[in-house]
Formats: sequence, C-alpha cells, structure tokens
Amino acid sequence: MKKKSRYNVAVVGVGVVGIEMLRCLKARTFPVAELSLFARSARNIELDGQAYIVEAISPEGFDDVDIALFAGTEGEKGAAVTFAHEAVKRGAVVIDNGADFRMDPKVPLVVPEVNEKDVKKHKGIIANPNCSTIQMVVALGPIHKKAGLKRIVVTTLQASSGAGRGAIEQLKEENALIAAGGFNGIQAAVENRSMPQQLAYNVFPQIGGFAEDGYTSEEWKLVNETHKILHDNKIKISATTVRVPVRTGHSEAVYIETARPISPDKVRDIFDKSPGIIVEDNTKTGLYPMPKDCEGRDEVFVGRIRRDPFVKNGMWLWVVSDNLRKGAATNAVQIAECVISGS
Repeated sequence: MKKKSRYNVAVVGVGVVGIEMLRCLKARTFPVAELSLFARSARNIELDGQAYIVEAISPEGFDDVDIALFAGTEGEKGAAVTFAHEAVKRGAVVIDNGADFRMDPKVPLVVPEVNEKDVKKHKGIIANPNCSTIQMVVALGPIHKKAGLKRIVVTTLQASSGAGRGAIEQLKEENALIAAGGFNGIQAAVENRSMPQQLAYNVFPQIGGFAEDGYTSEEWKLVNETHKILHDNKIKISATTVRVPVRTGHSEAVYIETARPISPDKVRDIFDKSPGIIVEDNTKTGLYPMPKDCEGRDEVFVGRIRRDPFVKNGMWLWVVSDNLRKGAATNAVQIAECVISGS
C-alpha cells in the first residue's frame, strides 16, 4: 500500500464488533481521512455521543477506500463473501473478522504480537482469527518460540457477547425473568433467544455446530487456526468450548506440554517482556485475571501459571481477554496498523 499521512477507512457492520472497531480506531488514533460505515440497510446511529451515518453496502461504496474492516458474522457467511473481493478490486486492503477466509491458504491469518510478518503475504485480504484463538496464541506464542509446544489442551469459558447482540439480550432477559419469578417457564418466555440453551445461571458445552469427531466448529477453529498462526501443524491440540453467563470477556484454562523444559518463573519473565500480555499471578493475595476486570482492555491477561507435578514439561495457564476488543476489533485495527506501516 502506498504510504499516506491519512487513510480512507470503511467499517462493514455495526453490531457489537463493528461498534468496538469504531472505538478502537478512535482510541488508537488511527490516521483516518474519511470514515465510511456500511451495513445491510442504511440508518443513523449514535455512539459515545457522536452521530454516524450508516450506508447500505454496495460495491461502489468501496471506491477510494484504503482499508476495509469487515466486522464479520461468526458461524455464518458474512458480507465479506460478497463484498471483500469487490473492495480489493477497487484498491482496498480487506481485514475480515469473519470465518470465511481464515483457512484459505492464500490469505494470511494474523495476530500481530505473534506473526506480524505474515501481513506482507497478503493479496488484498487478511483474516482476523477467532476470538478464543487470538488470546490463546498471544499467550502461547512466546512460549512456543522459547521452549516449543508439543501439546495444548484448552477449555474455554466464553462470554455471551461472543455470539453477538442477540445473546447479550437473551442473557439480560433471562436474568430479569429469574429475578422476577424464578426459573419456571424461562425457556418459553424469552423473546430474544439466540442461544441453543438457557444462558442465565447456566453453562453449556456447545459453541458452533457439532462437526468431525464430535467436536464443535469453534473447537476445530482453535486447532486449525493455532496451527496456521504458529506455522506448526505438529502441535497436538484438543479443545472444549463452553458458553458461560458472562457479558464480555473470554476465559481459558490452557494446559501445555513443551518440547524443552521451562519453569513457571521463566514463563512469567517471558510474559513480562512480551507485548500485549499482563501477568496477574499472586497466589498469596488471590490475584488472577477475571473477565470483569479485563472488559474494555486490549491486553491478554495471564495467571495461575503452575507446573504439572505429574507430567514432565506440563504446565497450566489461566488466560483472560476482552473478546470484543483484543479478540476482534483491536486485533483487526492492529493488523491495519501493520499494513500502513509496511510490516
């Protein structure tokens, strides 16, 4: 991309991720010349006291756009399938938060703290990984570089906002119904039902549809995307993804086996020197990351770093991050920063 002082930017989609993209562009002072917002239908919105005009998406809308951030729709074919190549034809670099291009061998899948150099391989489209993958590889990338990863076993506890605005509304409605009259009839009474099960006062181990070997699509994303980002298909990865009644902020219990010995203290030292990671790990004071403290933050928080006493080179980590920020919008804007810097 030709170096400029400011760039024309388009944000496609004004759901929970699109809204956070707007906030991140502003918070990180991205050099925006003109900002365009696109969605399926035209409308006016207000965000943080500022009015925005949203235009109906069309191929012509991408004329003169330099960077197009597609907010994406998890689990569905998003707008990028129809409009990404149209945007590229008109000279834009597309950064897509949806799942449509992530495993395309011609499209780089990027977490800037881990594989920033892959940005240079793009042919007009760069994929933003899944939210649960992003925070895990930010934590595991520096360990893999130092000691090698042989095996990963991860259980995620994923917030309602990861499934979009409808899931957030479902959680609110269910909580209100329970507070008003208990659990009777809650399944039938909730109007904004987007989850396959009750979310309030409940957890359930299904995110995405069930796929190969009984794993869900979300679980396979953690496997395939991690292999692609770390450029290592030999790592043995197994995942269980769980939806929990949290508004925003994904948590992950991550078990790893490294190829070479590494101590918890050395891991903490590596994290302290790694960009985008904050260690909160003090068993004496009960300090560890929690979603309520990470909401609105761009970093990945790691705690409960401990050795497996029974398995050589085994170690546990507890990893938490705001799934709408670093897990989606912030990572996309960071990729855009890499693009304009020539990284």
